[in-house]
Amino acid sequence: MTGILVVAEQLDGEIRDISGELIGAAISIKEQIGGPLTVLVIGAAPDALAESVNLEGVDEILTLQTPSNHFDPLIAEEAIIKAGADKRPSVILIGHTASGMAYGASVAARLGSGFASDVFILGMDGDELIATRSAYGNKVEMELGFSGKGVVVLTLRGATFISPETKGSAKITALEVDLGALEGVSTHVEYQEAPPSDIDITKADFILSVGRGIQDKENLPRFADLADKVGATFGCSRPIVDSGWLPKPHQVGQSGKVASNCQLYLALGISGAVQHLFGMKHIDTIIAVNTDPEAPIFNVATYGTTVDLFELTEALERHFN
Repeated sequence: MTGILVVAEQLDGEIRDISGELIGAAISIKEQIGGPLTVLVIGAAPDALAESVNLEGVDEILTLQTPSNHFDPLIAEEAIIKAGADKRPSVILIGHTASGMAYGASVAARLGSGFASDVFILGMDGDELIATRSAYGNKVEMELGFSGKGVVVLTLRGATFISPETKGSAKITALEVDLGALEGVSTHVEYQEAPPSDIDITKADFILSVGRGIQDKENLPRFADLADKVGATFGCSRPIVDSGWLPKPHQVGQSGKVASNCQLYLALGISGAVQHLFGMKHIDTIIAVNTDPEAPIFNVATYGTTVDLFELTEALERHFN
């Protein structure tokens, strides 16, 4: 087995950015892995979608036409299994997205392959593929090898690998897959857009973000009010969104938004997991407040303090009232 199979992702008939990032990741190890780089495109008009992933470094694009552009994990799974049988790649790359997570593990189980999810670094140790992901609540980075596995399936974290910019000249081949057994198994009802938001983390120049250190949802209004008083956009870390305390647009980090325009970042009660640091570690001035002196946030902070964040908040409230 040689080569790499990348599974492109589309949403409502448009190729998502993660697809180009997966291709970039594949190119970074293509020479060491050996063999061709193949991209699988699934959709109602796959030939049109293929143009978006026909990038430099891609050798072949497999297309599977489906009745609609609506995502179906069962169809994706069958298509990958068939593409894998035809091309026999040693590595299969899938986006670590809501879609990718719906079929990635099942593909690995059917193939009996090595598997790792949420991978953000790819490398080689001699002839062995090494994948790096977070572990222990994002407190450490774990390197995984896959000795004895003829094929490895990985889901890769978005906004991590760089997509090629130059167009390629890959050949396009139609993939024939028998989907008869899947008819009637599931029915697509509708696609619902995320609700609009007046928060745009990517354009904010001053962000006040909160994390688990604020302890309780009931404390949120206090910090939102403080952000308003100091003229900051109100942001947060992933646990706040995962707990349902704030909607997704407030989230700074790998699976949220990158604070690309921010000049000043005030982090209150944020430990500094790898995902969060991705969205803000580049900012010129970072002020971190956390009672744990070993919190990773201090590794990127310009200024830091271990004072109680509620005492600091009270002082800021008095000053700006």
